[in-house]
Amino acid sequence: MAELGVSSDSKSSDREMMQEQLVNMGFSEALAAEALETTGGDIIKATDWLLSRGNCNRSHQNDDAAVSIHNNTPPPPSTSKVGNFQPKIDCFFNFNSNGSINSKGICSVVNSDAGVGGGGGGGGGDAAELLPAGEPSLQQESPSKPLSERMRPQTLQQVVGQDHILGPTSALRSAIRSCRLPSLILWGPPGTGKTSIARAIVADANANCNSSPDPLGGAIPPYRFVQISAVNAGVKDVRDAVDEAKNWTRLMKKRKSSGSHRIITRTVLFIDEVHRFNKAQQDSLLPVIEDGSVIFVGATTENPSFHLITPLLSRCTLLVLNPLQPEHISTLLNRSVSDISRGIQLGLKWKKVQVEDAAIEFLSQHCDGDARVALNALEISVTTAAAAALPERADNRDIVDDSVLLVRTSHVEEALSSKHVAYDRDGEEHYNLISALHKSMRGSDPDASIYWLARMLEGGEQPLYIARRLIRFASEDVGLADSSALTQAVACYQACLFIGMPECNVNLAQCVCYLALAPKSVAVYTAIKDAQKLVRDSVGQNEGVPLHLRNAPTKLMKNIGYGKGYVYPPGCDESDPDLLSQTYMPPSLQGYKFLHWPKSAAKKNGN
Repeated sequence: MAELGVSSDSKSSDREMMQEQLVNMGFSEALAAEALETTGGDIIKATDWLLSRGNCNRSHQNDDAAVSIHNNTPPPPSTSKVGNFQPKIDCFFNFNSNGSINSKGICSVVNSDAGVGGGGGGGGGDAAELLPAGEPSLQQESPSKPLSERMRPQTLQQVVGQDHILGPTSALRSAIRSCRLPSLILWGPPGTGKTSIARAIVADANANCNSSPDPLGGAIPPYRFVQISAVNAGVKDVRDAVDEAKNWTRLMKKRKSSGSHRIITRTVLFIDEVHRFNKAQQDSLLPVIEDGSVIFVGATTENPSFHLITPLLSRCTLLVLNPLQPEHISTLLNRSVSDISRGIQLGLKWKKVQVEDAAIEFLSQHCDGDARVALNALEISVTTAAAAALPERADNRDIVDDSVLLVRTSHVEEALSSKHVAYDRDGEEHYNLISALHKSMRGSDPDASIYWLARMLEGGEQPLYIARRLIRFASEDVGLADSSALTQAVACYQACLFIGMPECNVNLAQCVCYLALAPKSVAVYTAIKDAQKLVRDSVGQNEGVPLHLRNAPTKLMKNIGYGKGYVYPPGCDESDPDLLSQTYMPPSLQGYKFLHWPKSAAKKNGN
């Protein structure tokens, strides 16, 4: 991926966002603009510049904008230049992170107008207050967020279906308890919780590890979470995030207690879809992981062996996530129904929402282990049920219904009318399915072969790709056992080329069944493999072609012996001694066998 450029519009937007953030801290707009202009648009330097001034011109125009630290009481007036301002500022720094993490020792920025937080998506509003440290509070999410985003697990305890990597005795749990988070690669199918686990790891680590005491008041968590996506990021974005982490560390080192204790917060850099990075972009991560500038956590849906460079893999611990089972999906769906602050009831005009057990079961069985698909489908189902239940009205007045909104199986079936088929033509599932088809035909199971063929076609696979694989199978696994198999496979390819999908599905099915039922032989496949290995192993020592096997189109070639002594088999009797004594191998390989196939079988098959 090429490095992303930064347009003037983007710079202007970033400057406005940083200025707004400083204003939310309590500084005036004019002073915030002056600070950013003086420091070249660096928000950390701008903050230091503001705090170094004798008169910070803090604007407390209303009580809603007041900020309290940990004990929910306003701090006493400060008599120093930095004094009590610094702890107020820490919780406002987002550092390009997608959201704050609610756990012990971490401040959560919440909208004071609503009285509760906005959950996982970033901090702040026009007025904000900091919740005290402790267990994650019950916060009401924004109804505009998708249900799958609102219902993200807050802690590892809430993650389902991944006990093999998150169990009490797992290596990851031990690392969290010892406050030594390693760099990780999270590999798993979509909707299995990779991003949620990354966030929850940091939340649990901050909850379990002792926060550093802030000499200016409060506590500083040992880890901060920064998220970027490889889909729209490049080397510059990674460099900026690393520089930000180093700046943060330097800022923390300036703030010492009365003793020698030093406050240091490490940055967890989470890169989603890390397989989208090319080799150069992945190389840029190596030195910062090596020197400990950041703790790297990458998430990928693709096989790391194919899409991530070996040096990156060697620096990280690989955690493989399993597809979620129906019982895990049911747990998440029921949780979204019962959670009144984040679940499906949020933003609706009914006091209660109920979902039929059959609807939950249907969703859990038809989402291919993808929790995001299931939750999004449930959200659509609720919307459909609500639209059908609301009576028609001539005006547009809001309707508040005290009755129960019932989501039926029919609503869920409508939401999943186009069923989800997990398939990626360029990803690992592509190769998994073609492998299953190949092995089913090799095992002479036509039913399984037809099933895997249907999975590929429904997933959108190109029929010509499947036909090419069938041609290969006809020679590799059937071979001389049925010489018509190759003819069938080539004819299937031509049929697919002529008529295309969806009509060519039956041509593919016919060929798949023929190959599955055909007798099998790998004699040809083994023969060519052994011969090629012999040639490769003999590079530099391969003998020349015997003279009697060489063609002699010129008189000179005939004079030096080309073609001398060659016996033309079609012109001789099979019992001719010269024909019987004629050899075709180099002298050192006389009598060597590559093809183990009886001549009687060859005659029977017309070969």
